Amino acid sequence: MLVSSPISKMGDQGFLKQKSGFATLAIHAGQDPEKWESKAVVMPIVTATTFKQTGPAEYKEFDYSRSGNPTRNTLEECLAALDGGKYGLAFASGLGAVTTVVTLLSQGEHILCCDDVYGGTNRLLRNVLERNGIEVSFADFTNVEFIQNSIKENTKMIWVETPTNPLLKVIDMEAVVKIAKPKGIIVVVDNTFLTPYLQRPLDFGVDVVLYSITKYMNGHADVIMGAIVVNDDALEKKLRFLQNSMGIVPSPMDCYLVSRSLKTLALRMEQHKKSSLIVANWLVKHPNIIEVLHPGLPSHPQYEIAKRQMSGHSGTFSFRHNGDLKESQKLLRALKMFMVAESLGGYESLAELPSLMTHASVPAEQRAALGITHNLIRISVGLEDVEDLIQDLDQSFKVAFE
Repeated sequence: MLVSSPISKMGDQGFLKQKSGFATLAIHAGQDPEKWESKAVVMPIVTATTFKQTGPAEYKEFDYSRSGNPTRNTLEECLAALDGGKYGLAFASGLGAVTTVVTLLSQGEHILCCDDVYGGTNRLLRNVLERNGIEVSFADFTNVEFIQNSIKENTKMIWVETPTNPLLKVIDMEAVVKIAKPKGIIVVVDNTFLTPYLQRPLDFGVDVVLYSITKYMNGHADVIMGAIVVNDDALEKKLRFLQNSMGIVPSPMDCYLVSRSLKTLALRMEQHKKSSLIVANWLVKHPNIIEVLHPGLPSHPQYEIAKRQMSGHSGTFSFRHNGDLKESQKLLRALKMFMVAESLGGYESLAELPSLMTHASVPAEQRAALGITHNLIRISVGLEDVEDLIQDLDQSFKVAFE
């Protein structure tokens, strides 16, 4: 069995040092050719929906592909290894993974969620869960007292994004776990922005790590998928039951594509990390910028927390300019290298306006309270030459402001 070595404390610029062995795990975990009779060095794509049984309920390992599939199981094994977890579960989308996790709760129970969260998660919690009798409330998790004071007798789950979307708040996972554990509350961390390459929530006592695999984990803008990684045996059994019962599973072809993408995850994340910091530092000096929300900058309000729990930041961050909606629209329309589109984490650079795009479903009063205003732009720095990306931003600012 492949294992990664223990954490060494400090890495680049005071952030956690990346665990050695990550790239090896991404290439080899779950991929042993001895698993299949052909000994193929690349895992087979098993598209069968059903499997022969020698008699009624007598089967070797698989009976029906919704319940388990060789290609999906291989991906799930790799996903678990990368997070240092025991179990990985793959789903048809990131929101499919979210839906499965929140279905652990019953009517009358309560979820406490960080106030700045992916718009789709916000919509699901408010418009679907509350309608089904599960109570939901939001709080600013950058203040530990707010978390403590927002917990109720019926609180069964705390939902964390760190960094958050789109304001890039960094939540102290260790502090959240310290509050939740004595009360038996499940702590969930959406780790989509960082991947296990840059952050491993299970190491801090988190119960459930969740991903939109669509983003960095796949990284090629051609697969919709979600995933969950856990350590607890009982929790895995409940989630596996829900995965099968609700049928929110990905196709074998998509599982193959993600497995292929994971083999370059370490390389891609290193470049995203380096390029985004260069772009962020360029933006800091721009005369039309009033704020750059990048956890890798010392100016970030939770920079010290970020250094304690992250190995650096990815390519996704936000900034505010000194204009309004008109300038945002002009700036985005003028971009040539950055594409205006929702999503993030691909090889291609993207830009979007959260107030009208990814977070349009968040109630206007909640957007206003959070500061998701028309002058807030979120970008995903891709793998292009960073000089070209800066040149593109420079010319678009000139169009928007001059």
